[in-house]
Amino acid sequence: MTCEEAEVLIHALIDGELDAGHAREVEAHVEGCAHCAALMKEYQEIRQAIAESDVRYKAPLELRRKIEKALPQPQAAPTRRSVLRGFAMGSAVSAIAATGLIAIVLRNDDEQRIENEVVSAHLRSLQAGHLIDVVSTDQHTVKPWFNGKLDVSPPVIDLTAQGFTLIGGRLDYVNAREIGAVVYKRRQHVINLFVAQTASTERKAAQTSTLQGFNIRRWSDRGLNYWAVSDLGADELSEFGDRFESAMRANKEG
Repeated sequence: MTCEEAEVLIHALIDGELDAGHAREVEAHVEGCAHCAALMKEYQEIRQAIAESDVRYKAPLELRRKIEKALPQPQAAPTRRSVLRGFAMGSAVSAIAATGLIAIVLRNDDEQRIENEVVSAHLRSLQAGHLIDVVSTDQHTVKPWFNGKLDVSPPVIDLTAQGFTLIGGRLDYVNAREIGAVVYKRRQHVINLFVAQTASTERKAAQTSTLQGFNIRRWSDRGLNYWAVSDLGADELSEFGDRFESAMRANKEG
């Protein structure tokens, strides 16, 4: 994290508006940066001074009335009967289309936010001492380590024979929740495989995207969401994802 990035987030940290992962990232930067530490102290002193002062201004009632008058009036929620009537008249077709578009936009926004968080978590892991909580190339050591630490332990697959070496696992934070990260290496490239439980059991085919110079391979299967993040080329990361999914299918069939 750069000083420029930290300066933007320090206010949010002081106000308690950051999730655990981002808060830890800012705190780590502040601990090692005298400039940002001084800035944070200054902000805290200003916040404290404002909290202790009696600087308040009560807006006049007339202003409240003007604002309320200018606001659009709330509309009553449609009843079930009116919705059914809309279907009969064909007007609901456009309403459903509009709703679908909104849902897609919200879903894409959410996916983009999660991708930003997994990349941030990947970057944090590359700092000294942050990559692995349990160090082992044995899947039978790494998988039991997660037991009891998460609601659902992530699957751990040994892909060493396929060119992706399992080196351990750790707990991380994504979307303000604790999740498991299984760590692999391909030559000198680290692959973080983040695994989180989802309410949906629908299988979603893998997709690959790029963010901040890192490739992200994401897919969903059997109630779990997966994000593989690395500076590996997109083709090699796709190979990793394909081999992981193939091994999972083989384990299920076996």
